[in-house]
Amino acid sequence: MAAGHWQEAIRVAARFPQLGAERAAILDAHGAYTNPRFFAQLGKDVETLKRAGQRALVLKYGD
Repeated sequence: MAAGHWQEAIRVAARFPQLGAERAAILDAHGAYTNPRFFAQLGKDVETLKRAGQRALVLKYGD
């Protein structure tokens, strides 16, 4: 995360079995990275989902 490799960090974290309160944000961010057009069709802002996932990772695991 410190190196700015957010997509990779979110991909790894999305596989963790217990993500707690940050689960939805991390999984949505993973989906936004892997299938952005699908989330756009659902009316979600892909960049907002990615940023929310980044914040969730920092809250859960720190810098």
